[in-house]
Amino acid sequence: MMNEKQTLKQLLETSEGKKILFLGHKGIFTDREIGRFLKKFKVSMTREYEEGLAAVVEYHRLNPVEEDISNMVYDTGIPLYKLVEFEKLLSEKINDDELLMGIKLSNDQERILRILGNEHISDALFVKLLKMYVFDEEEEDNRDDRNVIMYTLRRYIDIKPSEEDLLYSYLTLRRLATEATDPDLLNALTGFPNFEFLVRGKEKITLRETIARNPAIDEPLVRKLLAFRDLKIDQALASNPSVSLEVLKELSLKKNEGIEKALATNSAIDDEVFGALLERDESVIALLLLWQPINPSRLEQIERMGISEDLYAILGANETLESDVVLKLLEKEEPMLLEALSGNRTIQPDILAEIYQKDEVRYFGHLARNPSVPVWILQTFYEEFMDDESIMTALAYNASTPEKILKELFDRDLFEINRGLATNASLPLELLDILKVDTRLQNELAQNENLVNSYEQVLNQDKVMMNV
Repeated sequence: MMNEKQTLKQLLETSEGKKILFLGHKGIFTDREIGRFLKKFKVSMTREYEEGLAAVVEYHRLNPVEEDISNMVYDTGIPLYKLVEFEKLLSEKINDDELLMGIKLSNDQERILRILGNEHISDALFVKLLKMYVFDEEEEDNRDDRNVIMYTLRRYIDIKPSEEDLLYSYLTLRRLATEATDPDLLNALTGFPNFEFLVRGKEKITLRETIARNPAIDEPLVRKLLAFRDLKIDQALASNPSVSLEVLKELSLKKNEGIEKALATNSAIDDEVFGALLERDESVIALLLLWQPINPSRLEQIERMGISEDLYAILGANETLESDVVLKLLEKEEPMLLEALSGNRTIQPDILAEIYQKDEVRYFGHLARNPSVPVWILQTFYEEFMDDESIMTALAYNASTPEKILKELFDRDLFEINRGLATNASLPLELLDILKVDTRLQNELAQNENLVNSYEQVLNQDKVMMNV
């Protein structure tokens, strides 16, 4: 039986006084760095073939001369190892503090670049080195800068072999800034050029704005972002519920409408900021009434302001109303307010039934589309308003509408009704398959949770088959 080949680490530990031949292109580490590592084992490196070698470490591509040497070594029984295996071992033995201290003293950007390209170092070391790398401010498409971005994306974004082009897209960097959960990594990304991204073909957003919106940011990063004194970054921070109340209050003092609108949508503000925003422009108040959690105390604040009926009615669409607040709003008997409540899916079914009992036709379309409405009311709508296309269309959108009714609506073959059915997760898949033929319904079908889940199941099955 043949002896099992030693691991590279085992070989180094038993090769005192010997040499290792390195063949091929230099990799991540310089000869000096390799020599310093081998010295710990009392082993030395060589680039020339000689007698008594302990092992050979070779790059994955060799020139003809190096190939001949490799074959000769193999014939003599000297163990061969791949360079990537050696680099992995060396990387595991790196003393992070010593490395970082040496780089700080020398500000060796070339060395930082090389080590950033080392996939074997830890994420913690990678981020520390990333913070030390200095991007070129003059050359827009600097090759080294591009490599650093690619190293970062390859490390943190799951890139399939067929998706290598994603490494060349700055939009992938925006994805990283959006999805990252490590505040230190996000902090490092603020040192990148402040790229500008075009979102949904119309809205421009910068890299730092994207970072400011990420809920994983911590207090030191928030302070760093504030130091840029950029209004758009401030607006992004104002909308982020992870930002401390202290900072949100600082931002509210800037009296900027964009910042105030962002604060109005942020659930982390307190009653003091809430009250201050109630005194601002109507566009700010509207956002406040729609997005803020409303308890009886805040409702009193709102009512003391004496806002218009139109503006007050927005409260009915707020999905974070406390139950006591809902009851008080119901008592007001204000048509626009009740209309908004009728369409609010967070309102209790018994409250929606109470609105239905008022027998006001203006509420029926909203109730017919609301999945929280009791099924008996939906059935009543279908039976009593069969000729009302707007009510039938509303029922087509409603996932609580009984399947029997959905099938009958499908049989009508009316485009507006089909638009609602295409979004409806309760519509049987066999009927959805028929609707998929109509290219006009692509946007609606893309919103169908049931259809999206079925696609994901197929994709997962394909992945399993590929793995098999």
